[in-house]
Amino acid sequence: MIKFENITVSFTRDDREFIAVDKANLEIKKGEFFGIVGASGAGKSTLVRTVNLLQVPTSGKVFVGGEDVTSYTGDKLCALRLRIGMIFQHFNLVKNATVFDNVAFALLASKTEKSLIKSRVEELLDVVGLRDKALLYPNSLSGGQKQRVAIARALANNPEILLCDEATSALDPDNTKEVIQTLRNIKQKYPITVLFITHQMEVAKSLFDRMAVMEHGKVVEVGSSYDIFSHPQSTAAQNLINKSLDGVIPHEVLVHEKNLYLITFKEENAYDPVISQVSRDYPHTNLSIIAGNIEYIQQKPLGRLLISLRGDNETERQAVLEFLKTKAFVHEFKVEA
Repeated sequence: MIKFENITVSFTRDDREFIAVDKANLEIKKGEFFGIVGASGAGKSTLVRTVNLLQVPTSGKVFVGGEDVTSYTGDKLCALRLRIGMIFQHFNLVKNATVFDNVAFALLASKTEKSLIKSRVEELLDVVGLRDKALLYPNSLSGGQKQRVAIARALANNPEILLCDEATSALDPDNTKEVIQTLRNIKQKYPITVLFITHQMEVAKSLFDRMAVMEHGKVVEVGSSYDIFSHPQSTAAQNLINKSLDGVIPHEVLVHEKNLYLITFKEENAYDPVISQVSRDYPHTNLSIIAGNIEYIQQKPLGRLLISLRGDNETERQAVLEFLKTKAFVHEFKVEA
C-alpha cells in the first residue's frame, strides 16, 4: 500500500546540510496498523509527511497503491491527498466552529453534496463516540475528545490511509486510552491502512501490527510489535523499551542499583520459574528482582523482569547470564544519571 524507496530528506541551515531522513526503505501493507517509533528528532514525522507530499523528498521515491506519487502536483496531488487522512498532535480544530461544523468542514472542502453532509457527520460522530457533543465548541471538550473530533474529520472523505503524527503525545493517560480505543474501533469498522508515529512505547504495544524503529534519520529495525518488544535487535529499540519503565520505577532506585539487566520471556517461557532455578543452582550470585510483569502484545504473553546481579564471583555471574540467555532475551539496562 505504501512503499518508501531510498527516501532522503535534507535541509540547509546556516550553509550546512542537515539530513532528516537518510535513505529510508520501508513497506506498509494494505489494511495494516503500522507504527514508526523513535526518539525526538529521529526523522519519523519528516518521513511520514512524504506520503502526502507535505514534505517533498530530496531523493528517492514514495509509492502509494503501486503508483509513484513523488512528483505529483496540481489535480493529481489534490486527488492523492483526498485519499489520505491526517491527524496531528495538537488537534488543529476551528475554535469558533461546533464539533459538527469541524467535521463537516472536510466534506465541504471536498465539495460533497450538501444533502449528504448531515448524515455523514452524524455517522462519523457515532464512530468516535461524540454524537452528543455535536453542538459544542472545542473549548468545552477534553483533550481526548478534541482528538476524536480530529479523527472523525480525517475520516470524512473515506480515505484509504490515515496518517497519525504523535496523535496521543499531548494527552494524559486516560485520554490516550480513549483515543487508542477509538482507533481500534475504526480498524474494525473500516478497511483502512493506518501509519502512526509515536515515541510512546505503551501506545505501540496497544495498537501496532508491525513497527519500524528510526534513529538519526535511518530505519534501524522493522518487525512485528511482539518481536521487537520481546527481542529488540537495535540499540535504539532497546533504549526506547528501557525508557518505557520511566515513572514505573523510581529513578533513584535505578541509579543506586548496579549490574541491571532486562530479561524478556516470550510466549510459553513467560511463566517459567527461572529465578528460583538461578537461586538454587548459583548460590554465590545474588539475583534481586527490581520490577516485573506479564503483559499481552498481539494476544501473546510477554514476561519482563528487571533484575540486578550481585556477587564477587565474576565467573558465576557470567554463567548466570548465559543460563538466562537460554531461557529469555537479555540485555543490559543502562540508566542515565
